[in-house]
Amino acid sequence: MPVPTGGSVRSLAWVVVAAAAASVPVSAPAQQVSALFRKVSPSVVLVRTLERGLSPVPAAGMTTIPGLGSGVLISTDGQIMTAAHVVQTADRVAIQFVDGKVYPAHVVASSLRADVALLQLDQFPVALSPAHIGNSDSLDTGDEIIVVGAPYGLDHSLTVGHISGRIPSDGIVSGGPMEMLQTDAAINMGNSGGPMFNMNGEVVGIVSRILTQSGGFEGLGFAISSNVAKRVLLTSKSFWTGIDGVLLQDTLAQVFNLPQAAGFLVQQVAARSPAALLGLKAGTMRAKIGDEDLLVGGDVVLSVGGIAITRNGGSLEQIQSHLSTLRAGDSITVSVLRAGKVMRLAGVRPQR
Repeated sequence: MPVPTGGSVRSLAWVVVAAAAASVPVSAPAQQVSALFRKVSPSVVLVRTLERGLSPVPAAGMTTIPGLGSGVLISTDGQIMTAAHVVQTADRVAIQFVDGKVYPAHVVASSLRADVALLQLDQFPVALSPAHIGNSDSLDTGDEIIVVGAPYGLDHSLTVGHISGRIPSDGIVSGGPMEMLQTDAAINMGNSGGPMFNMNGEVVGIVSRILTQSGGFEGLGFAISSNVAKRVLLTSKSFWTGIDGVLLQDTLAQVFNLPQAAGFLVQQVAARSPAALLGLKAGTMRAKIGDEDLLVGGDVVLSVGGIAITRNGGSLEQIQSHLSTLRAGDSITVSVLRAGKVMRLAGVRPQR
């Protein structure tokens, strides 16, 4: 057989390349991600909230559009995990599934420190497709993950990335060592509360925040690990207060003329929440004090159940633990500074 030369060689080369390309399927990783997205998508939900009154300026790095967030269905009886800052002071919560249908829900547990919350659907379709919660301790740096959520309201959007590292949350925000997973998967406004999945389709994190200078994603996203979320929401059943606020200490404690070293300035209170039933008052006007954008005019909490608010927020977890041990009907007492006077508020833990 004669050996082809010149153009014949090039023609033969193209034939060989074309034949080889035709015999090779779409890359396995791409197929895997596509199949994984189809598998987990029914468990991912859009979380819509309604809040009355003034809203504080969002904390730096929070990936929330007012009234909108993401979440993940974790049980066949209608439990949903999301970020605490999405629903903490919501008067009403509605859940939208991938088919566009919307159902009401309410908050049953929440931890602002961990930034995770548990919702319960009040109504839901007969057939639910919950996600499985995985073991976040099994993750290694470099492992591939996917994030599904509603960036800028575009629900069920997929981004792919890797675990960049593990850090305690006090390396990002003050408040205590709640483990966070760092990722390079794109996270933007509206992703808050959405699930991070491993490549087996298991939830290994709940999206919380980003570090950014521009306000958009810059390669540093963070999710609360699934093991922390399980411990806080399913094991400890962290008590939802319906209150959001700011820790006052040092200069701010002096500005507000506190009778002790620290206090908790109430920013918002959800309607019909335990905090509202106690009579706690939210902020009524915006003010900038130093570098802080605050809602002022509301109560400053000094103690809960006899546990005083302390500097650096160390007592907040103790207070949360105390509240979580209370049963429906148990008494709750709160000491507040209101209009310059110390007052004592008393009530009982509601049924839900």
